Amino acid sequence: MSTILVVEDDRQIRRVVQLYLEQAGLTVLTAADGPTGLALAQHEKPAIIILDLLLPGLDGREIARRLRQSDDPALAGVHILMLTALDEEQDRIDGFMLGADDYLGKPFSPRELVARVQATLRRLELAPTTGAARIVSTGSLRLDPAQRRATLDQQELALTAVEFDLLLLLARHPGRIFSRDELIDHLTPAIAADPPTARTIDSHIKNLRKKLGNPGRHNRWIETVHGVGYRVSG
Repeated sequence: MSTILVVEDDRQIRRVVQLYLEQAGLTVLTAADGPTGLALAQHEKPAIIILDLLLPGLDGREIARRLRQSDDPALAGVHILMLTALDEEQDRIDGFMLGADDYLGKPFSPRELVARVQATLRRLELAPTTGAARIVSTGSLRLDPAQRRATLDQQELALTAVEFDLLLLLARHPGRIFSRDELIDHLTPAIAADPPTARTIDSHIKNLRKKLGNPGRHNRWIETVHGVGYRVSG
């Protein structure tokens, strides 16, 4: 059974979230501060981390940063849903830049949170049974949809769930230009937060380029087509 880690310092919110998730049949771990949450994540390797942004001891930004920089693919690619009372667009952009996969502003509906978690688990846990599971290769870049693993020059890439989905879509159609609107449509089921915007797409592409070895717009893998969108060169 998949484990969900809730890192939230507000006792009432933490208990409500735990109760709703457990009523949905999920295994839940909780932490009330940053250091405890990070230690639990490293030891238990949950499927999803529900992470408050403002935490005592170690804030959510730093936890996300450390997880994404981990050498352990299970931690570097863990699905992170950030909770925060901050609801400005730039705060959401910053969260995605730090590696968040989803974003939920307080106050929020516990039922909506459970629905997002369940949708994410279905996407992460159900192994593809059709041609969608075929390995995608372009040059030395290799993507395995069934295992959700990506390697470049035989070195594993620590991609978030959203980054993997983005790269897989582009790599499956080398040479085809995808507009930001098309990428938004593709990611909407994966990012259950407010609908992603062109800026969040750009943020994910920027993160991907860094992990592929070149943060610039002339990355050898992901090319910017000015005024149109992005493509993986054929």
